[in-house]
Amino acid sequence: MLSYKFLFDIAIILLSTKLLGLLTRKFHMPQVVGALLAGLFLGPAVLDVLHETSFIEKMSELGVIVLMFTAGLETDIKQLKKTGKASFIIALMGVIIPIIGGITISYIFNRGNLATVEGNVMLQNIFIGIILTATSVSITVETLKELGKLSTEAGNAILGAAIIDDILGIIALTIITSMSDNTVNVLLVLGKISMFFLLSSIIGYLFYRSFDKWVKLYNNDKRRFVIISFVFCLLLSFVAERFFGVADITGAFIAGIIISSTKRKKYILARFETISYMLLSPMFFASIGIKVKLPKMSAILVLFSLILIIVAILTKVIGCALGAKMAKLSNEQALQIGVGMVSRGEVALIVANKGSNLGLLSPLFLPPIIIMVVTTTVITPILLKIVFNRIKI
Repeated sequence: MLSYKFLFDIAIILLSTKLLGLLTRKFHMPQVVGALLAGLFLGPAVLDVLHETSFIEKMSELGVIVLMFTAGLETDIKQLKKTGKASFIIALMGVIIPIIGGITISYIFNRGNLATVEGNVMLQNIFIGIILTATSVSITVETLKELGKLSTEAGNAILGAAIIDDILGIIALTIITSMSDNTVNVLLVLGKISMFFLLSSIIGYLFYRSFDKWVKLYNNDKRRFVIISFVFCLLLSFVAERFFGVADITGAFIAGIIISSTKRKKYILARFETISYMLLSPMFFASIGIKVKLPKMSAILVLFSLILIIVAILTKVIGCALGAKMAKLSNEQALQIGVGMVSRGEVALIVANKGSNLGLLSPLFLPPIIIMVVTTTVITPILLKIVFNRIKI
């Protein structure tokens, strides 16, 4: 029999995210913080009202795809090209420094017999570092949109760096996985990533030319442009994840960039922002909190969690800010970019789960990683508001 509980879940999520969003705004914090806290309070970690379901999981995935698609639509391509070199340097430093930090703290705690894994303990230390390289830009995108700073030079640098960071993270994950799994071919993975971006360039050019012709032929019926755009976004997201091993949100972002140069950009953006604000974004942000389950931990694990949080924040801020300075950006922009790359979100959880399944990560490390993900996800919008608007809260 068909269950209609999903209707109740949607209603509760929409109401709670809006109310807490308004409450956090009263304290000069971005509304996205309220949405994250709503999921945390309603989920198993606190009130245990909502639980992760297949429906919520799929809706949240659609939500982040639409969020990154609209981010692509709002991106200034000229500015993105201008910050391309800077984005690469930022992403590179934002991977190297967190890896070093993760390996260091994992090594220290493993020496104290905090946790052991079958096989090479050094691989576990490296894997903790790889988890810290993850960046969940969706939280930053929503916050920058709310602040009206997404199209700034710093905003574009963050977007570009996050995409490159994602690719570097995939490469690092593949390399460490190949050390424990002989079926993983590093060269094949790198080839697939390169092929995806080459294919995206070709398809993007063909789609852009075709889209312009459709606009001329059906200029009076704007609604069909929204549908065509959404289909293109979904297909490119699917192809990225299914055939090339690249995150679906990367495909969505690229689709948005391609359509951002068309004549119907503003109309399409307005329609997607409506459905995102009304349904999909609240589902995505609440789902992050709903996933959180905090088991009981020993004192040493609590200490490790606190240190992991500090290292996670500092390594991203220092690494990305250092990269920004190497790219000759201002001190203020460097700090903004560093803070914008702090959030780990669902990306770190996916990587951690992968490591756990492969035996590269002890189950004892999962609770501290979850706490680190929740903390960096909630604190990033707050820090972004401070560094962009310099408002004391």
